[in-house]
Amino acid sequence: MQSKLLLKYTLLSLVVFISGTVYATDTSKEKEALNLIPEARQFISEHKGRFNGQNISYKVTAGETYLRDKNGKETASIFTFAYTKKNNKKGEVRPVTFIWNGGPGSASTWLHMGAFGPKRVKVPSDAQFPGTPPYPILNTPESILDVSDLVFIDPVGTGFSRALGKHKSKEFWGLKEDAASMAAFIRTWITENGRWNSPRFLMGESYGTTRAAAVAKILENDLSISLNGIIFISQALDYQGSSPYIRDNIISHITYLPTMAAAAAYHGKISPKPENLAAFLNEARVFATDELMPTLFKGNTINKETKKHIRDRLAYFTGLTPSYIDKAELRVRGFHFAKELLRDEGVSIGLLDARYTVDEVDDLKAQPSYDASRAISSAFNSALMTYIRSDLGVDWHRTYLAPADDELSAQWSWRTAPKNKAWEPTYVNTAHDLSKALRINPSLKVFVASGFYDLVTPFFDAEYTLNRHGIKSEQIQFKYYHGGHMMYVNEPTRIDLLNDTRAFIQQQIK
Repeated sequence: MQSKLLLKYTLLSLVVFISGTVYATDTSKEKEALNLIPEARQFISEHKGRFNGQNISYKVTAGETYLRDKNGKETASIFTFAYTKKNNKKGEVRPVTFIWNGGPGSASTWLHMGAFGPKRVKVPSDAQFPGTPPYPILNTPESILDVSDLVFIDPVGTGFSRALGKHKSKEFWGLKEDAASMAAFIRTWITENGRWNSPRFLMGESYGTTRAAAVAKILENDLSISLNGIIFISQALDYQGSSPYIRDNIISHITYLPTMAAAAAYHGKISPKPENLAAFLNEARVFATDELMPTLFKGNTINKETKKHIRDRLAYFTGLTPSYIDKAELRVRGFHFAKELLRDEGVSIGLLDARYTVDEVDDLKAQPSYDASRAISSAFNSALMTYIRSDLGVDWHRTYLAPADDELSAQWSWRTAPKNKAWEPTYVNTAHDLSKALRINPSLKVFVASGFYDLVTPFFDAEYTLNRHGIKSEQIQFKYYHGGHMMYVNEPTRIDLLNDTRAFIQQQIK
């Protein structure tokens, strides 16, 4: 019955008709076996769809772009899914949006199949387990293809992207190395595709926002490539505000409090129940900054009455017991909260999306051993692999790495100084890179999308970060959504996010 309904919906929606024409260049397996670099592989297909009420013919180029050193030698293959409109009107200059996910070590699967591509996987909006295959793959008439071409990028070690020749993947696995490779890709892509005068946007999710800030600085400062806008989805620039697992990190206790309050309200742990969520969360912001922060700063010098007052207010906003907060010394860590909130029910809440729950084996641990919101991962991977093979004609012997290369995480370099120089580890922070890019290009603006229930990159941290570091407030636009890290899995939120992104792009190309 489900498949019949899906077929009926597909036929009636008149969205994304596939022409069936697929072209692929031939690549020699023998060349790869001999460590010789073959020609870049390309799978090209032509499609038609209706997006935001407009009929659009477009080409999809699923293929490799080779990065080269200063001598023209290939260093890496960056695989992308590029959606470009055909039959543009005379004189029309189409914007192009470069899109990546985070990790580090995530392919572009999430943004591709969750919201912004012409097709998406459907998972329950109410944070329920998505079940088993087959997963519904639906047309996305709300995609922003009506206002921008889209290039979904998989960094080295994710998807089909690999180091080439004698180069090793770890050469590209680092905060600075990754940003340099993505900036080099953008310069190569706009050159090879004749898009130097197209309006340009960056879109990143999670670590993808960390990357976007660093890439923006390289483009604006080093390569003289101006941007029209940047879209941050689940902002993560200054990691001090998103590191709740470090006991003495006072800042994270402040930035996480409003998200914990949102999660507690969602799960019915706030009494009395807030009549207005936005007003309740603003109250949590004020308490966190005006009362909790000075109390934690003063430490043992606070008096008993103040400590009791803060404890009781924390109990109110978090839904936790006063006795737990006493034992925590007023320091409720975000990941501990995820285990404690519904401990009496024997379940943990999700980190990426606190609406999800999971029944773990060990109910006594301090924090979850599994993120409940990862339950949707299989649906996204299955949908992507089905879509690129059946619709885009990608038939390749190479393994699509999602998750990433299993060595990437352990070998990732967070250094901001050369290896031959002394370096003291510190919180990751690319907010200063963003500030530099914004000052070089005063027309550049940033759209910031945050989910209320995100316990990995909390929405108050986005405010804390982007209202500091010399960043001008008039260049930042904040939007909030009823969802988590991947807020677009909630259906009403997905529509809102796409409409808000479309409006931002249109605003920045006028």
